[in-house]
Amino acid sequence: MSFLIKKGIISCCFVLMMASLMAQDKYFTKSGSIQFSSKGVIETIEASHRSVTCVLDSKTGDIQFAVLMKGFEFRKAMMQEHFNENYVESDKYPKSEFRGQIVNNSEIDYTKDGSYTAHIKGKLTLHGQTKDVEADGKITVKGGKLLAASKFKILMSDYDIDIPGSVTQNMSDTINISVNCTLELLQQ
Repeated sequence: MSFLIKKGIISCCFVLMMASLMAQDKYFTKSGSIQFSSKGVIETIEASHRSVTCVLDSKTGDIQFAVLMKGFEFRKAMMQEHFNENYVESDKYPKSEFRGQIVNNSEIDYTKDGSYTAHIKGKLTLHGQTKDVEADGKITVKGGKLLAASKFKILMSDYDIDIPGSVTQNMSDTINISVNCTLELLQQ
């Protein structure tokens, strides 16, 4: 074999080995869940979504979430229709995204089973508006998987989501959000 062919084979093996090592730093799911609620005077509006995509890079602490707005399910079909057509305008703004970082990532040992507090900062894009969001969460490492959970609040008015006067007693401007994901190593 010529020197150039041997060098090419060694280079390809090195690149594949590095790609494999880099993939070991990334965790992924397409089946995360988000629940939200808004407590009004007359009733509480609640919805859930069970197809949330999340990617977490354990090396850098970078974390991203994406959710299709039409995937939220409500107890009442009419609420779901109003949510998609009148509030978040799902046809115009089909998804919501969060891009951020676990700022205390060095305190989390992704190789050792246990529970760790995660301080997260980033930007949430919803209804065409992007705002800074900070939240605490918990990452539980168990058997090579990550269980990530967080609760935080946003204001609909921050994202230009209007509450019609006829239903202001049914809804609050404050939305309580709960996120839960089980992430596995990303296989490449």
